[in-house]
Amino acid sequence: MNLPLRKPATIPAFLEWENGQEFRYEFDGFRPVAMTGGTAAHAAIQRNLAIAVGGRLRGKPCQFYGNDLKVEVAGRIRYPDGFVICSAIPRDEKLVRDPVVIFEILSEATARTDLITKNREYATTPSVRRYLVLSQNEIGGTMFERSGEDWVGHLLATESIVHMPEIGIDLPIAELYEDIDLVADEPEAPG
Repeated sequence: MNLPLRKPATIPAFLEWENGQEFRYEFDGFRPVAMTGGTAAHAAIQRNLAIAVGGRLRGKPCQFYGNDLKVEVAGRIRYPDGFVICSAIPRDEKLVRDPVVIFEILSEATARTDLITKNREYATTPSVRRYLVLSQNEIGGTMFERSGEDWVGHLLATESIVHMPEIGIDLPIAELYEDIDLVADEPEAPG
């Protein structure tokens, strides 16, 4: 049986529809995608992002926001785990169109989307200068940054310090994992 293809929804139609929903949805360019809950480690890394990045930006023109605000990138609507913008936004705004740095925390359910799909979207959004994808199972991740016309990836390890000149801060990656017991998740060595 052949089913007719649905005409993709528009961003304005999606935003109007989402405004009446109880839960949050992203828009992948064609249809709404329900947002799922996270783990305690995910929430702790988000908290540490807000403290570490938000604290360093106090009194500066750029500001950190968590996943309560959505961003429009490459014709899609996303709720990053955190992001930084350097332009003023009205206090009642729900949608940002010019994020500068974006943070996502990987989970098994979102890894492919975060590493491939969203990475492409962020790479094609001119305002985005840097994209950090963080593991929730170990200290580290991958950072992508705009370098001229290139979008370049770098692995992040325990000792990495992320330099973000576009927002005027440096951030030791290990700081994002403070007070998170990652050792408990490691398999025990055979005895």
